[in-house]
Amino acid sequence: MKQLLDFLPLVIFFVVYKYVDIYVASGALIVATALQLIVTYLLYKKLEKMHLITFAMVAFFGSLTLMFQDDTFIKWKVTVVYALFAAALAISHLINKPILKGMLGQELKVADPIWAKVTWYWVAFFIACALLNVYVAFSLPQATWVNFKVFGLTGLTLVNTFATVIYLFKHIPEEQRKEFK
Repeated sequence: MKQLLDFLPLVIFFVVYKYVDIYVASGALIVATALQLIVTYLLYKKLEKMHLITFAMVAFFGSLTLMFQDDTFIKWKVTVVYALFAAALAISHLINKPILKGMLGQELKVADPIWAKVTWYWVAFFIACALLNVYVAFSLPQATWVNFKVFGLTGLTLVNTFATVIYLFKHIPEEQRKEFK
């Protein structure tokens, strides 16, 4: 259910874009993301920082898109969010409070150097996605960017998530690995 809630604003953005335009889709994205926060809180009695940051970025860049009737702002939102994720991971590692280890370290016991590799991999991934978004958003037609945002970046993130899980699984101790079988 939680994963469906995470993707719902993106699906609504895509569908509204296909039937109306980028501006109505941006407004729908703001509303859908706000509703996502409300429903998530009602169901789970808590909100993750990532959801709050994403909502703030959607509301800010989406509102600028609507106010100025300029799709440049909503296109930059994707890059800014990925850059913030990369910065958060890098800073958390450098101050010795790695976010990924904090999120997954209870379930997956791997050595600190493995967490460091995974963290820097995701930093590089988010930076690459941010740069790739800039290229697609400002070099290709709007419809191509929307498809890339919805399917390309989402697909890349899912593939990298699965690859990370496989990598981490290969490095957990044998006795813990048996618990997953």
